[in-house]
Amino acid sequence: MQASYDRLYVEFIYYFNRTRDYFECHEVLEELWLEEGRSKLYQGLLQVAVGLYHFRNGNVAGAIKLMKAATAKLEQYPSDALGIDLERLRQEAGAYVMKLERYNAEPFEFYDLDIRILDSELESAVQALLLASDHQTE
Repeated sequence: MQASYDRLYVEFIYYFNRTRDYFECHEVLEELWLEEGRSKLYQGLLQVAVGLYHFRNGNVAGAIKLMKAATAKLEQYPSDALGIDLERLRQEAGAYVMKLERYNAEPFEFYDLDIRILDSELESAVQALLLASDHQTE
């Protein structure tokens, strides 16, 4: 597992799993992606979030394009990369693509995906962000 996680990556996980704000996922992870030399791993995670954003907003074709690109990029990384269950995310994103490709014949309601956190340090960092945001709304 990783020793420490970039604040932007922690924010990405928080927005993805907690607030379901896929636009903010894009904003924070794109910044990290650019800082880190355009990693395909970050790009694939970014594309999953943007694919969900597109589908939630009725853009099925855009969702298919991004989710397909995401699964292709994420395929080359270890199943526990970046302290998450990347294998599960790949499988769920792939299943989403298959459903989206049949959307016209078999429409379905938008649903969120979860990124399962494997590393306790990452989980603690996300929880700390959650607590900080709870205090700000009080």
